[in-house]
Amino acid sequence: MIWDRRRPAAPAAVPAVPHELFEDVLEDAPLSVLLLDAENRVVAANAAARAFFDIDVTRLPASLVEVTLESRLLEIMNAGETHAEASLVHHRRTVLTKLVRGRRAGESLLFITDITELRHLARVRQEFVANLVHELKTPITSLRLTAESLLGDPLPRDRRRFAERLIKEADLMSKIIDNLRQLGDIETGAMAVEITRFDLRELIDDNIARLGLDRPIDLDVPELWIATDRTKLSQAVGNLLDNAAKFSPLGTAIDVRAQAGEELTISVRDRGPGISPGHWTRVFERFYKVDRARSRGSGGFGLGLAITKHLVQVLGGRIWTEAAREGGQVFVIALPRQVLMAP
Repeated sequence: MIWDRRRPAAPAAVPAVPHELFEDVLEDAPLSVLLLDAENRVVAANAAARAFFDIDVTRLPASLVEVTLESRLLEIMNAGETHAEASLVHHRRTVLTKLVRGRRAGESLLFITDITELRHLARVRQEFVANLVHELKTPITSLRLTAESLLGDPLPRDRRRFAERLIKEADLMSKIIDNLRQLGDIETGAMAVEITRFDLRELIDDNIARLGLDRPIDLDVPELWIATDRTKLSQAVGNLLDNAAKFSPLGTAIDVRAQAGEELTISVRDRGPGISPGHWTRVFERFYKVDRARSRGSGGFGLGLAITKHLVQVLGGRIWTEAAREGGQVFVIALPRQVLMAP
């Protein structure tokens, strides 16, 4: 056989990449990946994509919209957008997409990363900063105005009034900072839990006496000995009592109930106007206020319920709010039954 050395060897043909290779490489990838053909039909999907879109592989290949129920993804494919952010209507998620050419002619790989929680955290952070600025702006403005008044050499009686105002506003700012520090300690796990044994009724009585509430208290708390962190539970209950006193009309009673069942529940009910259901989960967020004007007038700045929620969670419990049957709003703390002890 005679070889012609002057003739270049023909390039080796690139073998078609089977779908099995897609599955071998991307099956266990931590993000969703779809393999699409030239007609934007889904040919294959990795495990993350099958779980996210609830894909039945026996029905593949199928159109992208049929598989994902999201027309926005088809728009991205048709536009050839290499990188895009999409709000998925059916799945109510926010995702980042990356479009990459496949090895076969006309095929594409669509990588989908769920960033819903990242966007939520970004919004929470922005709201937190905005709310903190809002809460600190008033006392800082008051401090400046009062200090400027003192520079004007006021009369002795006015000087004392201005000084008292400075102390009041400084104390308010200090309280905000202390509460934020406490929230930070709780969330980072820096706050230790000290278990002691005590009578729940005595704890509630102590809180009522300490707060000096100017309204009747309807108390229905049996003798219950429990073992948990007394200081943290006392602060949580005290915050609910103080909250009920702030947001209910003068002269109306506050109901306090405790009951031992599958959980130990402690409820505090006011007789105020109540809270619409849309706010029930958000009232436990930092600085969140249903009525900002009323909250400021009553001396609150939206951290008490956030602290209460975290304290209860540290104790292994949960907290929620709902409308009271007889009117008003009720807040409920539920602790594990294991905290109950024999008297």
